[in-house]
Amino acid sequence: MEEYIQLLRTMIQTPSFSKEEEPVARLVRNFLTSKSVTYQVKGMNTWARNKYWEEGKPVILLNSHIDTVKPVKNWTKDPFGAELIDGKLTGLGSNDAGASLVTLLAVFVHFYASDDLPYNLMFAASAEEEISGPNGMECLIEELEQIDLAIVGEPTQMQMAIAEKGLMVLDCVAHGRAGHAARNEGENALYKAIDDITILRNYKFEKVSEVLGEVKMSITQIQAGYQHNVVPDNCSFVVDVRTNEFYSNQRACEIIRELVQADVTPRSTRLNSSGIPVAHPIVQRGLSLGRTYYGSPTTSDQAVMPFPSIKIGPGDSARSHTADEYILISEIEHGFETYVALLKDLQITA
Repeated sequence: MEEYIQLLRTMIQTPSFSKEEEPVARLVRNFLTSKSVTYQVKGMNTWARNKYWEEGKPVILLNSHIDTVKPVKNWTKDPFGAELIDGKLTGLGSNDAGASLVTLLAVFVHFYASDDLPYNLMFAASAEEEISGPNGMECLIEELEQIDLAIVGEPTQMQMAIAEKGLMVLDCVAHGRAGHAARNEGENALYKAIDDITILRNYKFEKVSEVLGEVKMSITQIQAGYQHNVVPDNCSFVVDVRTNEFYSNQRACEIIRELVQADVTPRSTRLNSSGIPVAHPIVQRGLSLGRTYYGSPTTSDQAVMPFPSIKIGPGDSARSHTADEYILISEIEHGFETYVALLKDLQITA
Protein backbone atom coordinates (compact mmCIF):
# COMPACT_ATOMS: atom_id res chain seq x y z
CA MET A 1 0.00 0.00 0.00
CA GLU A 2 3.02 2.29 0.10
CA GLU A 3 2.36 3.93 -3.27
CA TYR A 4 -1.26 4.58 -2.31
CA ILE A 5 -0.16 6.17 0.96
CA GLN A 6 2.17 8.41 -1.03
CA LEU A 7 -0.69 9.31 -3.38
CA LEU A 8 -2.81 10.26 -0.38
CA ARG A 9 -0.01 12.43 1.02
CA THR A 10 0.30 14.22 -2.32
CA MET A 11 -3.47 14.71 -2.42
CA ILE A 12 -3.40 16.26 1.05
CA GLN A 13 -0.61 18.60 -0.05
CA THR A 14 -2.80 19.72 -2.98
CA PRO A 15 -5.76 21.88 -1.89
CA SER A 16 -9.01 20.45 -3.27
CA PHE A 17 -11.90 22.51 -1.99
CA SER A 18 -15.29 21.88 -3.56
CA LYS A 19 -15.44 23.32 -7.10
CA GLU A 20 -11.63 23.59 -7.07
CA GLU A 21 -10.75 19.90 -7.42
CA GLU A 22 -9.01 19.88 -10.79
CA PRO A 23 -5.41 19.53 -9.43
CA VAL A 24 -6.34 16.49 -7.34
CA ALA A 25 -8.40 15.07 -10.20
CA ARG A 26 -5.21 15.19 -12.29
CA LEU A 27 -3.33 13.30 -9.56
CA VAL A 28 -5.90 10.50 -9.66
CA ARG A 29 -5.85 10.39 -13.46
CA ASN A 30 -2.05 10.32 -13.59
CA PHE A 31 -2.04 7.44 -11.13
CA LEU A 32 -4.53 5.49 -13.24
CA THR A 33 -2.33 6.10 -16.28
CA SER A 34 0.68 4.78 -14.36
CA LYS A 35 -1.29 1.56 -13.83
CA SER A 36 -2.23 1.37 -17.53
CA VAL A 37 -5.88 1.94 -16.68
CA THR A 38 -7.98 3.77 -19.26
CA TYR A 39 -10.32 6.32 -17.70
CA GLN A 40 -13.07 8.73 -18.69
CA VAL A 41 -13.70 12.28 -17.57
CA LYS A 42 -16.65 14.57 -17.02
CA GLY A 43 -15.79 17.90 -15.46
CA MET A 44 -13.71 17.12 -12.39
CA ASN A 45 -15.09 13.57 -12.09
CA THR A 46 -13.06 10.54 -13.20
CA TRP A 47 -14.20 6.97 -13.74
CA ALA A 48 -12.80 3.72 -15.09
CA ARG A 49 -13.96 0.19 -15.90
CA ASN A 50 -12.16 -3.09 -15.21
CA LYS A 51 -10.08 -4.54 -18.04
CA TYR A 52 -12.29 -7.53 -18.86
CA TRP A 53 -15.65 -5.77 -18.86
CA GLU A 54 -18.39 -8.10 -20.08
CA GLU A 55 -21.82 -6.89 -21.13
CA GLY A 56 -24.65 -8.52 -19.23
CA LYS A 57 -22.79 -8.92 -15.95
CA PRO A 58 -23.96 -6.95 -12.91
CA VAL A 59 -22.00 -3.75 -12.24
CA ILE A 60 -20.46 -2.72 -8.92
CA LEU A 61 -19.36 0.89 -8.50
CA LEU A 62 -16.54 1.80 -6.12
CA ASN A 63 -16.90 5.49 -5.33
CA SER A 64 -15.43 8.16 -3.11
CA HIS A 65 -14.90 11.90 -3.44
CA ILE A 66 -11.87 14.12 -4.03
CA ASP A 67 -13.07 17.41 -2.55
CA THR A 68 -12.61 18.68 0.99
CA VAL A 69 -14.11 21.35 3.18
CA LYS A 70 -11.96 24.34 4.08
CA PRO A 71 -9.85 23.96 7.23
CA VAL A 72 -11.26 25.25 10.51
CA LYS A 73 -9.22 27.88 12.33
CA ASN A 74 -7.86 25.88 15.27
CA TRP A 75 -5.50 23.52 13.45
CA THR A 76 -2.24 23.09 15.36
CA LYS A 77 -0.52 21.51 12.35
CA ASP A 78 -0.32 22.48 8.69
CA PRO A 79 -3.60 21.21 7.13
CA PHE A 80 -1.67 20.59 3.88
CA GLY A 81 1.49 19.27 5.51
CA ALA A 82 0.62 15.56 5.24
CA GLU A 83 2.70 14.87 8.34
CA LEU A 84 3.29 11.13 8.83
CA ILE A 85 4.58 10.15 12.26
CA ASP A 86 4.41 6.68 13.80
CA GLY A 87 1.75 5.49 11.38
CA LYS A 88 -0.49 8.55 11.83
CA LEU A 89 -1.08 10.71 8.76
CA THR A 90 -2.41 14.18 9.57
CA GLY A 91 -3.91 16.53 7.02
CA LEU A 92 -7.08 18.02 5.57
CA GLY A 93 -9.09 15.33 3.80
CA SER A 94 -6.98 12.47 5.15
CA ASN A 95 -9.94 10.92 6.93
CA ASP A 96 -12.77 12.43 4.85
CA ALA A 97 -12.46 10.93 2.41
CA GLY A 98 -8.92 10.62 1.03
CA ALA A 99 -8.26 7.37 2.84
CA SER A 100 -11.40 5.79 1.41
CA LEU A 101 -10.60 7.02 -2.08
CA VAL A 102 -7.05 5.66 -2.26
CA THR A 103 -8.12 2.40 -0.60
CA LEU A 104 -10.94 1.84 -3.09
CA LEU A 105 -8.52 2.76 -5.87
CA ALA A 106 -6.14 0.09 -4.58
CA VAL A 107 -8.99 -2.42 -4.55
CA PHE A 108 -9.97 -1.50 -8.11
CA VAL A 109 -6.40 -1.91 -9.34
CA HIS A 110 -6.15 -5.20 -7.43
CA PHE A 111 -9.13 -6.65 -9.34
CA TYR A 112 -8.61 -4.67 -12.55
CA ALA A 113 -6.97 -7.41 -14.64
CA SER A 114 -8.96 -10.34 -13.22
CA ASP A 115 -10.65 -12.16 -16.09
CA ASP A 116 -13.02 -14.27 -14.00
CA LEU A 117 -14.97 -11.72 -11.93
CA PRO A 118 -18.69 -12.57 -11.60
CA TYR A 119 -19.44 -8.87 -12.03
CA ASN A 120 -18.09 -5.77 -13.75
CA LEU A 121 -16.20 -3.34 -11.56
CA MET A 122 -16.14 0.43 -11.93
CA PHE A 123 -14.16 3.06 -10.01
CA ALA A 124 -15.30 6.68 -9.75
CA ALA A 125 -13.61 9.64 -8.05
CA SER A 126 -16.32 12.28 -7.77
CA ALA A 127 -16.30 16.01 -7.12
CA GLU A 128 -18.47 18.40 -5.09
CA GLU A 129 -19.58 15.82 -2.53
CA GLU A 130 -19.02 18.14 0.42
CA ILE A 131 -21.49 20.68 -0.99
CA SER A 132 -23.87 18.17 -2.61
CA GLY A 133 -23.11 19.98 -5.84
CA PRO A 134 -24.76 19.29 -9.19
CA ASN A 135 -21.39 18.82 -10.93
CA GLY A 136 -20.35 15.81 -8.88
CA MET A 137 -21.86 12.35 -8.68
CA GLU A 138 -25.26 13.70 -9.70
CA CYS A 139 -24.03 14.64 -13.18
CA LEU A 140 -21.72 11.63 -13.40
CA ILE A 141 -24.64 9.21 -13.00
CA GLU A 142 -25.94 10.45 -16.35
CA GLU A 143 -22.81 9.02 -18.02
CA LEU A 144 -22.63 5.66 -16.26
CA GLU A 145 -24.07 2.35 -17.36
CA GLN A 146 -26.65 0.56 -15.28
CA ILE A 147 -25.24 0.21 -11.75
CA ASP A 148 -26.45 -2.68 -9.62
CA LEU A 149 -24.55 -1.86 -6.42
CA ALA A 150 -22.37 0.99 -5.19
CA ILE A 151 -19.82 0.84 -2.41
CA VAL A 152 -19.37 4.41 -1.22
CA GLY A 153 -16.16 5.18 0.62
CA GLU A 154 -16.63 7.38 3.69
CA PRO A 155 -15.11 7.06 7.18
CA THR A 156 -17.25 4.49 9.01
CA GLN A 157 -14.56 2.50 10.87
CA MET A 158 -15.24 -0.18 8.23
CA GLN A 159 -18.70 -0.81 9.60
CA MET A 160 -21.63 -0.82 7.18
CA ALA A 161 -23.93 2.17 6.93
CA ILE A 162 -26.94 0.50 5.31
CA ALA A 163 -29.14 3.58 5.49
CA GLU A 164 -28.53 7.30 5.41
CA LYS A 165 -30.72 10.17 6.52
CA GLY A 166 -31.88 12.67 3.95
CA LEU A 167 -30.96 16.34 4.20
CA MET A 168 -33.13 19.40 3.63
CA VAL A 169 -32.36 23.00 4.57
CA LEU A 170 -35.33 25.32 5.09
CA ASP A 171 -35.20 29.11 4.93
CA CYS A 172 -38.03 30.44 7.08
CA VAL A 173 -39.28 34.02 7.42
CA ALA A 174 -41.66 35.19 10.13
CA HIS A 175 -43.51 38.41 9.30
CA GLY A 176 -44.61 41.18 11.68
CA ARG A 177 -45.07 44.93 11.58
CA ALA A 178 -42.45 47.54 12.45
CA GLY A 179 -43.01 49.96 15.32
CA HIS A 180 -41.23 52.02 17.97
CA ALA A 181 -39.82 49.81 20.71
CA ALA A 182 -40.63 52.39 23.40
CA ARG A 183 -44.35 52.36 22.66
CA ASN A 184 -46.87 49.57 22.36
CA GLU A 185 -46.64 49.56 18.59
CA GLY A 186 -45.90 47.07 15.85
CA GLU A 187 -45.97 43.32 15.75
CA ASN A 188 -42.68 41.71 16.70
CA ALA A 189 -41.59 39.22 14.03
CA LEU A 190 -38.86 37.93 16.35
CA TYR A 191 -41.46 36.80 18.89
CA LYS A 192 -43.41 35.10 16.11
CA ALA A 193 -40.26 33.30 15.00
CA ILE A 194 -39.59 32.19 18.59
CA ASP A 195 -43.09 30.72 18.76
CA ASP A 196 -42.47 28.83 15.52
CA ILE A 197 -39.06 27.65 16.69
CA THR A 198 -40.58 26.39 19.94
CA ILE A 199 -43.15 24.40 17.94
CA LEU A 200 -40.45 22.86 15.74
CA ARG A 201 -38.20 22.14 18.71
CA ASN A 202 -40.93 20.15 20.43
CA TYR A 203 -42.51 18.48 17.39
CA LYS A 204 -41.98 14.76 16.85
CA PHE A 205 -42.63 13.15 13.48
CA GLU A 206 -44.84 10.10 14.03
CA LYS A 207 -42.88 7.45 12.15
CA VAL A 208 -39.57 6.36 13.66
CA SER A 209 -37.15 4.23 11.66
CA GLU A 210 -35.65 1.09 13.15
CA VAL A 211 -32.28 1.93 11.57
CA LEU A 212 -32.30 5.72 11.17
CA GLY A 213 -34.38 6.73 14.16
CA GLU A 214 -36.62 9.79 14.14
CA VAL A 215 -36.67 12.76 11.80
CA LYS A 216 -34.41 15.40 13.33
CA MET A 217 -34.91 19.16 13.06
CA SER A 218 -32.32 21.68 14.26
CA ILE A 219 -32.64 25.46 14.12
CA THR A 220 -29.13 26.58 13.22
CA GLN A 221 -29.39 30.28 12.31
CA ILE A 222 -31.60 33.26 13.16
CA GLN A 223 -31.52 36.92 12.19
CA ALA A 224 -33.80 39.90 12.90
CA GLY A 225 -33.74 43.63 13.40
CA TYR A 226 -31.45 46.42 12.33
CA GLN A 227 -31.82 48.96 15.15
CA HIS A 228 -32.31 48.63 18.91
CA ASN A 229 -35.40 50.82 19.12
CA VAL A 230 -37.33 49.40 16.17
CA VAL A 231 -39.61 46.38 16.49
CA PRO A 232 -38.46 44.01 13.70
CA ASP A 233 -40.97 43.37 10.95
CA ASN A 234 -39.16 40.28 9.65
CA CYS A 235 -37.21 37.48 11.30
CA SER A 236 -35.46 34.80 9.28
CA PHE A 237 -34.29 31.47 10.62
CA VAL A 238 -32.81 28.31 9.13
CA VAL A 239 -33.89 24.75 9.90
CA ASP A 240 -31.65 21.74 9.22
CA VAL A 241 -33.89 18.71 8.64
CA ARG A 242 -32.64 15.10 8.56
CA THR A 243 -35.32 12.75 7.26
CA ASN A 244 -35.74 8.99 7.60
CA GLU A 245 -37.08 6.63 4.95
CA PHE A 246 -40.71 7.19 5.96
CA TYR A 247 -40.76 10.84 4.88
CA SER A 248 -39.62 12.27 1.59
CA ASN A 249 -38.13 15.72 1.96
CA GLN A 250 -41.10 17.14 0.10
CA ARG A 251 -43.57 15.54 2.52
CA ALA A 252 -41.56 16.67 5.55
CA CYS A 253 -41.60 20.21 4.18
CA GLU A 254 -45.36 20.10 3.77
CA ILE A 255 -45.80 18.97 7.38
CA ILE A 256 -43.53 21.74 8.69
CA ARG A 257 -45.42 24.38 6.69
CA GLU A 258 -48.64 23.25 8.38
CA LEU A 259 -47.04 23.67 11.82
CA VAL A 260 -45.71 27.23 11.63
CA GLN A 261 -46.84 30.72 10.63
CA ALA A 262 -43.57 31.59 8.90
CA ASP A 263 -43.02 31.28 5.18
CA VAL A 264 -41.01 28.11 4.55
CA THR A 265 -38.80 27.69 1.48
CA PRO A 266 -36.61 24.58 0.96
CA ARG A 267 -33.25 25.19 -0.68
CA SER A 268 -33.57 21.73 -2.23
CA THR A 269 -35.60 18.56 -1.68
CA ARG A 270 -33.47 16.23 -3.79
CA LEU A 271 -31.25 14.73 -1.03
CA ASN A 272 -33.66 12.13 0.28
CA SER A 273 -33.00 9.23 2.63
CA SER A 274 -31.36 6.16 1.09
CA GLY A 275 -30.90 2.57 2.16
CA ILE A 276 -30.24 -1.05 1.28
CA PRO A 277 -32.02 -4.14 2.69
CA VAL A 278 -30.25 -6.20 5.34
CA ALA A 279 -30.93 -9.23 3.15
CA HIS A 280 -28.82 -7.82 0.30
CA PRO A 281 -25.80 -10.05 -0.50
CA ILE A 282 -23.25 -7.30 0.26
CA VAL A 283 -24.73 -6.75 3.73
CA GLN A 284 -24.88 -10.48 4.41
CA ARG A 285 -21.28 -10.78 3.20
CA GLY A 286 -20.24 -8.05 5.62
CA LEU A 287 -22.05 -9.70 8.52
CA SER A 288 -20.27 -12.96 7.77
CA LEU A 289 -16.97 -11.07 8.05
CA GLY A 290 -17.85 -9.71 11.47
CA ARG A 291 -18.95 -6.27 10.29
CA THR A 292 -21.94 -4.58 11.91
CA TYR A 293 -24.50 -2.27 10.33
CA TYR A 294 -26.09 1.02 11.36
CA GLY A 295 -28.01 4.02 10.04
CA SER A 296 -25.91 7.08 9.24
CA PRO A 297 -27.04 10.59 10.28
CA THR A 298 -24.77 12.21 7.67
CA THR A 299 -25.27 12.47 3.93
CA SER A 300 -22.94 11.45 1.13
CA ASP A 301 -23.08 10.79 -2.62
CA GLN A 302 -25.52 7.99 -1.75
CA ALA A 303 -28.24 10.63 -1.58
CA VAL A 304 -28.24 11.05 -5.37
CA MET A 305 -27.74 7.39 -6.28
CA PRO A 306 -30.89 5.77 -7.74
CA PHE A 307 -29.51 2.25 -7.13
CA PRO A 308 -28.62 0.12 -4.07
CA SER A 309 -25.59 1.36 -2.16
CA ILE A 310 -23.69 0.82 1.03
CA LYS A 311 -21.39 3.26 2.82
CA ILE A 312 -18.22 1.85 4.34
CA GLY A 313 -14.66 3.06 4.66
CA PRO A 314 -11.55 3.49 6.82
CA GLY A 315 -11.42 6.26 9.39
CA ASP A 316 -13.88 7.74 11.84
CA SER A 317 -16.68 10.16 10.94
CA ALA A 318 -16.08 12.00 14.23
CA ARG A 319 -12.73 13.26 12.85
CA SER A 320 -14.29 14.72 9.72
CA HIS A 321 -14.28 18.52 9.37
CA THR A 322 -12.25 18.89 12.58
CA ALA A 323 -8.86 20.43 13.33
CA ASP A 324 -5.85 18.10 13.01
CA GLU A 325 -7.86 15.55 11.02
CA TYR A 326 -5.92 12.30 10.63
CA ILE A 327 -5.97 8.72 9.41
CA LEU A 328 -3.99 5.76 10.68
CA ILE A 329 -2.03 3.75 8.13
CA SER A 330 -3.29 0.62 9.87
CA GLU A 331 -6.86 1.74 9.15
CA ILE A 332 -6.09 1.99 5.43
CA GLU A 333 -4.46 -1.44 5.42
CA HIS A 334 -7.41 -2.96 7.29
CA GLY A 335 -9.78 -1.19 4.91
CA PHE A 336 -8.10 -2.72 1.88
CA GLU A 337 -8.30 -6.21 3.35
CA THR A 338 -11.97 -5.76 4.27
CA TYR A 339 -13.00 -4.37 0.88
CA VAL A 340 -11.26 -7.25 -0.90
CA ALA A 341 -12.93 -9.78 1.38
CA LEU A 342 -16.34 -8.17 0.76
CA LEU A 343 -15.91 -8.40 -3.01
CA LYS A 344 -14.27 -11.81 -3.19
CA ASP A 345 -16.79 -14.31 -4.57
CA LEU A 346 -19.64 -11.83 -4.05
CA GLN A 347 -22.66 -12.87 -6.08
CA ILE A 348 -25.21 -10.27 -7.13
CA THR A 349 -27.67 -10.15 -9.99
CA ALA A 350 -28.03 -7.58 -12.74
